[in-house]
Amino acid sequence: MKTKTDYLIFKTKNHREYHDITDDVASVVEKSGIQEGMVLISAMHITAGVWVNDHEDGLIKDIDEWLEGLAPFRDDYHHHQTGETNGDSHLKSLTVGHQVIVPITEGALDLGPWQRVYYAEFDGRRKKRLVIKAMGE
Repeated sequence: MKTKTDYLIFKTKNHREYHDITDDVASVVEKSGIQEGMVLISAMHITAGVWVNDHEDGLIKDIDEWLEGLAPFRDDYHHHQTGETNGDSHLKSLTVGHQVIVPITEGALDLGPWQRVYYAEFDGRRKKRLVIKAMGE
């Protein structure tokens, strides 16, 4: 079995941002030479997330508003008693998850016609990493 590991570094300008990273993931798969297998995409921070969904600006705004409704930014999270101020970011990450696995078929990402891979930052303005690990033959 072959493997290829690469990392993306993010330093977002805003507290919450969403980035389509599909082309970055596809590039790692291409460089790997893997024809059949899978690729793991995993946020390496507990206040970030990764998902697969449609590439449509209105949907991204809907997701952002939905997550903010579920876990609004506010001062009274118990987590904040530790000196942190990002309780909402942890909850948002738990909601969307921190990793996805995408199949590799015939050397390419095997996504549906509208599917894209997204990195979600919920506690931005500092350096964060994401790992991309392709595995297969």
